[in-house]
Amino acid sequence: MKEARFYEKLEGGAVRCGLCPHECVIRQGRRGICGVRENRSGTLVSLVFGKPVASHIDPIEKKPLFHFLPGTRSFSLATAGCNMNCLFCQNADISQGPREKGVIEGEDADPESVVQAAAGRSCKTISYTYTEPAVYWEYAYDIAGLAGSAGIRNVFVTNGFWSKEALEAMLPFMHAANVDLKFFRDSSYKKICGARLQPVLDTIAAMHRGGVWVEVTTLLVPGLNDTEEEIGEIARFIAGVDPSIPWHISRFHPQYRMMDRPPTDPRRISRARDIGVKSGLRFVYSGNVPGDEGENTNCPSCGNSLILRYGFTVQKNAVRDGKCPRCGETIQGVWE
Repeated sequence: MKEARFYEKLEGGAVRCGLCPHECVIRQGRRGICGVRENRSGTLVSLVFGKPVASHIDPIEKKPLFHFLPGTRSFSLATAGCNMNCLFCQNADISQGPREKGVIEGEDADPESVVQAAAGRSCKTISYTYTEPAVYWEYAYDIAGLAGSAGIRNVFVTNGFWSKEALEAMLPFMHAANVDLKFFRDSSYKKICGARLQPVLDTIAAMHRGGVWVEVTTLLVPGLNDTEEEIGEIARFIAGVDPSIPWHISRFHPQYRMMDRPPTDPRRISRARDIGVKSGLRFVYSGNVPGDEGENTNCPSCGNSLILRYGFTVQKNAVRDGKCPRCGETIQGVWE
């Protein structure tokens, strides 16, 4: 256990956590909504520091990041816990375990050993992923600082539900992020995820201002967020931050507590991509549709085929010095 950051002590031994917009008031012996931050005699502690529940070596494309060191490998890890409870969570066994079962699973691995493992496997990045990295902020922070000193870059795959203070403190160590923008309706965030929309929008904008390479993912769920109106609103928001932010529109498959809806029709993904492009976005991608043409990167100026992908595999990368070799158009991203 490690004392948590971002909390204040209240009367009667309670504490108020400031890690995320929930701002949980936690009495002695109780935990916050995430299930992994506990009040121990008036001190808020992280129960998951040095205790990853999952670690794998993934292609960076799996995050998904398509414009950040394509074709490289990322040492990916997570602890248990999450500050949302999305009904369609694909990793609910580890993200919701602490909340639903009260159990913190994982194995011991201090920050130094994580960085050594990533370096020993020639990984260009460490990704904080699978669950929500905000809830293991202290662990991610210590790893990220060591990784930067070792020449390894840090990737955050996140729901974006961070407090301003927690995000600003982590920004110096963030190199790239993929943020889930699940809906453009606050009511949907509250009903489906137990969260709110505006803090996620604020996080995306703040990361971009802070120099983080940002990509955004939206899981297109039939009957929930797949109207042309809402798709257009999401696209226009992203374009308003920066039209060069890549947007991944992913196909839904029934998961966890949302088994009553069919998988997304791939034609809806294609239509959503068209809306994204018409809304001013330069790079809009299909997700969870292996072999779809929407997995590829084309020059937004001349249409030249630049990066061909199949699933998470890069089959061709023709980007040269961050430009299209045919017309010289700048292709925004981090390429080396």
